[in-house]
Amino acid sequence: MRIPGWQQVTLQTVPLSRWQAGSWLSRGVGLLGMWRTSSWLLRWAEPLGVLLIAIALGFAPFFDTTLIGVLLIACGAYWALLTLAETERLGMTPIHLAIGLYWGLMIVATAFSPEKKVALAGLIKFSLFLLFFLLAARVLRSPRWRNWLLTGYLNLSLIISGYGLRQAIHGVDQLATWNDPTSPLADSTRVYSYLGNPNLLSSYIIPAIAFSLAACFIWRGTVPKFLALTTLIVNTACLYHTGSRGGWIALILTAVVFFLLLRYWFADLLPRFWRKWLIPMVFGTFAAALMAAILTVEAVRLRVASIFAGRGDSSNNYRINVWESVFNMIGDYPLVGIGPGNGVFKKVYPLYARAGFENALGAYSIFLEHILEIGWFGFASFLLLLIVTVGEGLRHLKALRAAQNLQAFWLMAALASGVGLLTQGMFDTVWYRPAINTLWWLMVAIVASFAPAKDAIAPQPVQE
Repeated sequence: MRIPGWQQVTLQTVPLSRWQAGSWLSRGVGLLGMWRTSSWLLRWAEPLGVLLIAIALGFAPFFDTTLIGVLLIACGAYWALLTLAETERLGMTPIHLAIGLYWGLMIVATAFSPEKKVALAGLIKFSLFLLFFLLAARVLRSPRWRNWLLTGYLNLSLIISGYGLRQAIHGVDQLATWNDPTSPLADSTRVYSYLGNPNLLSSYIIPAIAFSLAACFIWRGTVPKFLALTTLIVNTACLYHTGSRGGWIALILTAVVFFLLLRYWFADLLPRFWRKWLIPMVFGTFAAALMAAILTVEAVRLRVASIFAGRGDSSNNYRINVWESVFNMIGDYPLVGIGPGNGVFKKVYPLYARAGFENALGAYSIFLEHILEIGWFGFASFLLLLIVTVGEGLRHLKALRAAQNLQAFWLMAALASGVGLLTQGMFDTVWYRPAINTLWWLMVAIVASFAPAKDAIAPQPVQE
């Protein structure tokens, strides 16, 4: 009997039911099951969980990390309560399994860190986001509450992007030197809305653009569709005015992934000609429009040119110097890293930093950051998580397409925006900010929430 390699890699053949039956973690599930049947509070279990998640998401762009940490603790405590009061088996999926491995290797990195106390603080912060994921994956199984939460996020993004456009129109003080002082764009305005940084704002908007596009397909009625279209336009315009090169590249890849998923969804409705030529024609048109923008819009042309300027651009030069120091750090801590959290980075990095570049916030790359913090083994577990998440997303999308379930568009948006966040994270430090980290784990939770109930209690069938 031969098991397909893809199913093995994406953990679809792991016998979760057998593992849960023998796991001590699952023994606590249902301890409060009798109380749940008579509890007035837990009659509203899902909406209360969605409310907690919405509060955390809503406060993240406006408040400091301490308050967000308290909200994440509340999310974790509520998830624990729901788990103890669960009347069914623990809702495990391959994504949960991959995250468990990821978290375990982060614990190992903490144990071997040269700054163990600081690394422990980083591990605790990371664990809070995992609790946020666990609650979101649990309560967003309901299409109704998934719709409500994403609608709230889109309305919030409209407020944030609307304020960003106001800054673009009326001007706003630049809080830091975000443009190369030697560039013709040195005095140009880069908007940052309520988030205080244009790169952070662009990363926050990327999922909003993907989900507003999904809402155009899901929301029914003229007014809701007009609102979805308005949100899409406002968010896209605001992202442009951030002037974030990483954000622009991330938006392009988000759009490419979303289009490919749409092509898969509508494949059976397309005539033979369009099945063959739609992708080349759309990509060709998009490439032509992008080239026209580069040639005719000075701001776009200068920002794109700066990407290829190497050390000639101050921002590029800063990142290159940080990356070179990070490579040296990785060489000294290759297997388990220096430990999780930017607190450890701030302790160790000055020992390797070049003169004039001692105050870096992080490795300026989510992938380098993983290798540095939790070593090559931990980085491999992170890549496994990405592969499993994509594999689960595509599997669920296939099932939703067969049922013609419009919730599939939320799933497409989650996959596309996840790619966008990863893309921008390749060149920036925005990933670990609460406003972005909560969105990332929300994307992963949305993918996990589409798993059918049977997936949590039975292994996947093995094909010949």
